[in-house]
Amino acid sequence: MRTEPSILRQLWQQTGTRLCLLAVALYTLAAVWGEGARWRAHWRDDVPSYNAVHENLRYLPPAPIRWFQQVRTDTPVRAWDYPLGSDNLGRDVLPRLVQGARIAFHVGIMTSLIALPLGVLLGCLGGYCGGRPDSVVNWLCATVASMPGLLFILAVAMVVGQGLAGVYLGIGLTTWVGVCRNVRAEVLRHRDRAYVQAARVLGYSHARILFRHILPNVMHIVLIAFSIRFPAAVATEVFVSFLGIGVQGEPSWGVMINEARVRLWQGVWWEMTFVSAAIFVLVLSFNHLTDAMRDLLDPALRTEKV
Repeated sequence: MRTEPSILRQLWQQTGTRLCLLAVALYTLAAVWGEGARWRAHWRDDVPSYNAVHENLRYLPPAPIRWFQQVRTDTPVRAWDYPLGSDNLGRDVLPRLVQGARIAFHVGIMTSLIALPLGVLLGCLGGYCGGRPDSVVNWLCATVASMPGLLFILAVAMVVGQGLAGVYLGIGLTTWVGVCRNVRAEVLRHRDRAYVQAARVLGYSHARILFRHILPNVMHIVLIAFSIRFPAAVATEVFVSFLGIGVQGEPSWGVMINEARVRLWQGVWWEMTFVSAAIFVLVLSFNHLTDAMRDLLDPALRTEKV
């Protein structure tokens, strides 16, 4: 009897999803590298390389353009230095781009740790219990969904203070509604099935039936929700940081875009281009993986191979 290959192996067998997995792995390695560089500079009590200012190397174009145009500077620059160019303060764009990936992963993971457990818990309780608990869950979902999400995030960020803590709470507390509704609908489908009724006959507690029997059968909803929420949280953080309310003193992608936009008219295009490309590839990779995971995990979309 041939066993069905794992989800990761099925994703790897498709060319498009394989490229997306490699892209996500590259971003993950960049985020880990950026975290190590940040802590290394913190322990040494030194200025991080991505914040090092070099006034004599301002507006340095990327390395291929320097080589092609034979750009000369007052300070000798090696061919592998500043591969993506420098900004208005002579800071290297590449390590700042890596730090932006680190902040993006922080936001995506931390907001998921807030929104997913909250949405799963409320969705399970509402779908399984029904009655008044379900009415309370639906009322909470309707109330939070009726609030303008961005304004609520900005309000939380302003109350908590500028920085990532306010962004974590703001995004996490406004994006659990979709997860809750999807989980609740799936639990409603399972609570009257034969295996749940058999567990009740055996005398199992409601908590055991819900979290030991029903929840594993709806985990595909959680995985798909995470793959959807991650790029959405990153895009929201970029916009909030662009407005100057998010992270401060760190090269977030939103901060880099806000700083680079005023220099486009001067012909300094590389910082904006590379940041936009990094956001585009990350969001595109997660969206493609989300579609592939939905096709593999959602029973309603799963097709049998002949």
